[in-house]
Amino acid sequence: MKKLILAVLAFSCGCGGSVYAKGAPPVPQLKPTEVTTAGSVTVNGERIGYRAVTGTLVVHAKGWNRYAPPGDKKNPTAEADMFYVAYFKRGVPAANRPITFLFNGGPGSSTVWLHMGAFGPVRVVTADHTHTLPAPYQIVNNHFSLLDASDLVFVDAPGTGFGRIAGPNAAHSFYGVDQDVHAFAVFIRKFLSQYNRWNSPKYLIGESYGTMRAAALPLALEHESIDLNGVVLLSDILDWDLMPDNPKLNPSVDLPYIVALPSYAATAWYHHRIPNQPQHLKPFLKQVEHFATHSYTLALMQGNSLPQAKRQAIAEKLHEYTGLPVSYLLKSNLRIEYGAFQKELLANEELTTGTLDTRFTGPTLNPLSENAEYDPQSAAISSAYVSAFNTYVRQTLHYGQNQNYKPEIPVYSSWDYRHQPPGASHPLIQLPNVLPDLAIAMKRNTDLKVMVNGGYFDISTPFYEGWFEMHHLQIPPSLQSNIQYHYYRTGHMIYVHVPALKQLHHNIVAFIRSTDNLK
Repeated sequence: MKKLILAVLAFSCGCGGSVYAKGAPPVPQLKPTEVTTAGSVTVNGERIGYRAVTGTLVVHAKGWNRYAPPGDKKNPTAEADMFYVAYFKRGVPAANRPITFLFNGGPGSSTVWLHMGAFGPVRVVTADHTHTLPAPYQIVNNHFSLLDASDLVFVDAPGTGFGRIAGPNAAHSFYGVDQDVHAFAVFIRKFLSQYNRWNSPKYLIGESYGTMRAAALPLALEHESIDLNGVVLLSDILDWDLMPDNPKLNPSVDLPYIVALPSYAATAWYHHRIPNQPQHLKPFLKQVEHFATHSYTLALMQGNSLPQAKRQAIAEKLHEYTGLPVSYLLKSNLRIEYGAFQKELLANEELTTGTLDTRFTGPTLNPLSENAEYDPQSAAISSAYVSAFNTYVRQTLHYGQNQNYKPEIPVYSSWDYRHQPPGASHPLIQLPNVLPDLAIAMKRNTDLKVMVNGGYFDISTPFYEGWFEMHHLQIPPSLQSNIQYHYYRTGHMIYVHVPALKQLHHNIVAFIRSTDNLK
């Protein structure tokens, strides 16, 4: 997740990306594409042959009516061709085999990360917690591909990858919380029809901002009479009031500091900055979680009325858990922002920790700055992922010649963050929260299962934030057992640490096989 800025609720309604000339009629310009290839992957010693389909599907803006007369000004004509790569296992009946739709987040990110790092048939090899050497990069068989349990569809968000948007008000039509959910719902419905997969067990896997999409999509799909079997959340952020991005801009809302504290403690533990370093991580984090939700919460709630003696005691306890100097903690008013934490933890070595994965470190760009100015993990692995996919998609999948693949597009600051939750009469002017959508979806489909996954060393979407969110989901106690939790000794992109990827693969396969209703 990038820095949340003050203009988060402002939205540009320009039609960026339009392919129409000035004065030209709004005639559809985008066409679906499809290229089919074949390959195989070995998972757990089993060779799995597959058919790969690479292409685009065209989706239209909400409210579009294909039967409207030409020139109808009330009929939105904005459209997007969404890029995807689908893998279908050969030699098995396809009609009822599980199918999983996977996507990253951003907003504005393609799905190159999950594709090339986690669950596709090949993956790029990167260094575990240091900068990966420049090209040539190694692309290997992915022993942890999910093709052993499900067919896979990696979907890029509108305007990313090889996809493009077009037409009047195209940006307004696709670049927002609800607009994005609509586009993915249409894509999934069209994909099920095109490839005859309506009777397949259906799953979603979303990462980061993609978890917002994955949490809101079940209800949107239920309105299309499509029930899902399961939703897998990787590094979730469903309630943006919990985000650690610039929480000082939202004073009196102290929850971001509370839910992030266990991740700060895990990071300090990893880098051996804890006074009287505990031997084991999990029991230590349980102590921190208890402190965060009890003494620390009560202290923050008192605001400026907190007695000085109590303020000193809380600062000293925070020092025990984070390794940050007591003087710094008092100066920061007991509130730790993640950018400042990245910068301060290893300041005596002029090193900055990662944001997405704090195991990574890099030279501090400006020793005098208040916050970290970059993410060492992104700097360490991005070139490898993007270069590997650009090679793979052209040489192996035979798609994209003479086209530009966009791993990310700059829509974060202009995204329409307004969301209309179930029961609201209009989109709300507040930071988005899709917990109500997921709760209603689980009530309507009481067999829907949810799997929550997080990394201990992620301070972008802290693991305890995800736990906190799901324990505030408005569902009856009988449905709480439909949610399972898994945490790993890695960061935001759980799969960059191979032992965690192995464990993640095992857990998701077990989740699919326990919910696919196949005999």
